[in-house]
Amino acid sequence: MSFMYLRFNTFYLLALTAVLSATVSFRLTAEERWVEGQHYQVITPPVAVGKSDDVVVTEFFWYGCGHCYTFEPMLTAWGKQLPEGAVVQPSPAVWNDPMRMHAKAFYIAEVLGVKAVMHPVIFDAMHVQRKRLVSRLELRDLFEDNGVDPDKFDQAFDSFGVDSQVRQADSRARSAKVSGTPTLMVAGKYLIETRGAGNQTNMLDIARHLVEKELAAR
Repeated sequence: MSFMYLRFNTFYLLALTAVLSATVSFRLTAEERWVEGQHYQVITPPVAVGKSDDVVVTEFFWYGCGHCYTFEPMLTAWGKQLPEGAVVQPSPAVWNDPMRMHAKAFYIAEVLGVKAVMHPVIFDAMHVQRKRLVSRLELRDLFEDNGVDPDKFDQAFDSFGVDSQVRQADSRARSAKVSGTPTLMVAGKYLIETRGAGNQTNMLDIARHLVEKELAAR
């Protein structure tokens, strides 16, 4: 009887050890899946992302970027599933005059309170309708076609506030050493590029991992 009891206990302990080992192994695999310096980079010094207490996931994008166009619906859906205390903030890349015009369009839409409407409209105008949107007139017509008063567009276009935000976006991307779009930055500390991540799905998985890491640290 005692021999059978001993055998059962031994078997139980071995099984329990195997389960615990597998659990620890799984956890280690999950934690070590994304490697700093390989899948994402640490930004030194960190980049300022505003005074928000939230963990900010910055998306560096360009309306003329085809990869950004396909990434946008994925990012939007992903952003809605972020835990409390984390937010997504788009930041247009500004490397030349056409991109500066497109960045201006983003901040005009934000200032006028029509970003939810105009953000996808601008993407579609460039990638579906094949518009270049490199002039003030083209942008004004696009905004007007979507219900924006052209006088209000002009006021925003000429405003110091919009120009200031474009300059800040440019400075933010340069400080983070962004070299392509789309690129994600988490908490101003970590940079995630498609090349290092492997694909856009991995970019979002890595960002989620880093968001949770930052939230846990707080």
